[in-house]
Amino acid sequence: MTDLRSDRDTSDDLGGSAPSYHMDPDEFRRHGHALVEWLARYMETVGERQVMPDVEPGDIAAAIPATAPEKPERFEDLIRDLDEVVMPGVTHWQSPGWFAYYPATTSGPSILGELVSAGLGVQGMLWSTSPAATEIENRVTDWLVDLLGLPATWRNRTGPGGGVLQSSASDSTHLVHVVARERAMAGQTRRLEFVAYTSGQAHSSVEKGARIAGIEHFRAIDVDENWSLDPKALRAALAADRDAGLTPLIVTSVLGTTGTAAVDPIAAISQIASDEGMWHHVDAAYGGSAMICPEFRHLQEGTASADSYTFNPHKWMFTNFDCNVFYVADRASLIDAMSITPPYLRNPASESGRVIDYRDWQVPLGRRFRALKLWWVLRSYGAEGIRHHLREYIRLAETVAARIEQHDHLALTAPVCFGLVCFRHRSGNEATIALLDAINSVPNVYLTDSSLGSERFIRVSIGSTCTTTEDVDRLWNIIDRAASEEDNT
Repeated sequence: MTDLRSDRDTSDDLGGSAPSYHMDPDEFRRHGHALVEWLARYMETVGERQVMPDVEPGDIAAAIPATAPEKPERFEDLIRDLDEVVMPGVTHWQSPGWFAYYPATTSGPSILGELVSAGLGVQGMLWSTSPAATEIENRVTDWLVDLLGLPATWRNRTGPGGGVLQSSASDSTHLVHVVARERAMAGQTRRLEFVAYTSGQAHSSVEKGARIAGIEHFRAIDVDENWSLDPKALRAALAADRDAGLTPLIVTSVLGTTGTAAVDPIAAISQIASDEGMWHHVDAAYGGSAMICPEFRHLQEGTASADSYTFNPHKWMFTNFDCNVFYVADRASLIDAMSITPPYLRNPASESGRVIDYRDWQVPLGRRFRALKLWWVLRSYGAEGIRHHLREYIRLAETVAARIEQHDHLALTAPVCFGLVCFRHRSGNEATIALLDAINSVPNVYLTDSSLGSERFIRVSIGSTCTTTEDVDRLWNIIDRAASEEDNT
């Protein structure tokens, strides 16, 4: 008989002294302390760092050996490489000078909650595979129904609907297109050609969701002077599609569009969806967090009639990526579309009907313990703490907008909504792009641009966890100086 072990070290044979490659508790404690200290120093100094890395494609890969190590390396060397290999290629999203895209916030309670979740390593696909993961998620998503002024029927414990944590708003949006399709196809004996609709300013994930769901037609509906979906244009598109023999399936309204944070008229869209028998999804990825402040809830009027709703605590609620909250008004439609139960997933708790198995609320089977970090953030800040910070970011955005309106060389591009300010140089696109380049030449601030039609504009997104009045004042001085210099050229 061939000895399959002949080419390897036999020191781990039974009866021998087998080496252990596992990190023991004392090592874990020592290295864990060092790593937490490293993170604490990073959080203290992130504002001093150049926001965008100064590297070329392939630079980071070149600093890593082409093959994996055969022998174990010291963990001290791994931590050393955070500074020598990782940090040179990191874009510092947590910098107080980060004003690009939208925020991707984190915080101490969130980081520590993520650490515990990783350490526990639970697999929360079923209630029975970790009851705490499921029941904390049940409770936290119910808390957010109340905190955001959402329909009480969306609570897990009392209504036909319910909430679940997904990885991103894109995932939730992709999912609802599949669920809407499955609901519409139930009992059908003929093939239907479906159509999905949303604002021309909506995130690209809506169109992608329609593609993933196999929806044949997608319509980007015209917007009004505020860059919000025009209900009259939506009704016209629906009528034209029905006349062409197509079946309107789903419409997505947006609470904070990607480009300008515009808010669609949710109530009007809800009425149209009801009239047409369509699924209505509300994408509140950015603006949803602001609903914790009662003074903004009029913007989501009509949501009570929606079929689904999603928002990202990882954008503006100090909970690190990934953490998306997704609600459905009727969980039965979601579960009917997603549930497949082979014998190995059957268990007494699930069969009892007394528990939620979140594997039926998403595309993947497996799921992490995301609720822990969100639970810790909500408890550590309290609702009043989150409201305080969001109101401050919105106040700072309004301050920047007021300065732009008074500036000789700058103009607002869109109404200011939430923490986003969109502006341009009055001299046109070339001057606007030159202005952006001048601003971003300052190492520890960073902005991004976008366009509306042929007009380019600059976005100032205020909301990073550590951003203060002083950081925004500094940014304004950079903008003001660069705009004046650009105009003089």
